[in-house]
Amino acid sequence: MSKHASGTFEVKVSPQATAEKVEGLGRMSLDKQFHGDLEATSKGEMLTAGTVEKGSAGYVAIEWVSGSLHGRTGTFALQHTGTMNRGVPSLAVNVVPDSGTGQLVGLTGSMKIIIADGKHSYDFEYALPAAP
Repeated sequence: MSKHASGTFEVKVSPQATAEKVEGLGRMSLDKQFHGDLEATSKGEMLTAGTVEKGSAGYVAIEWVSGSLHGRTGTFALQHTGTMNRGVPSLAVNVVPDSGTGQLVGLTGSMKIIIADGKHSYDFEYALPAAP
């Protein structure tokens, strides 16, 4: 059975050096604080690709989330795949299979990220085995 979690988050994105200096390639560290149904922190890495076409770009990221989801504690990983095609966004953020630990073992799901008026929020549809 699918469950729903929502709330807000703050993110600090810090540019990092890439292994090779390549025009259009970027690397960032992510540091997040989640609030609401997911009370957690996360650390992650993002790779970006910008293009000469304004409004077109792509990114991939992995972040490890540690905290409490509707009162169940543990960690899990999120995988991001984002594309901007001439201003039209496409984003998938999914729980990495079998990444849940503690009371979050077996977690599956996907997260939508909403940015409105400069504020970030999330909408997380997930499934989790019944608590023992």
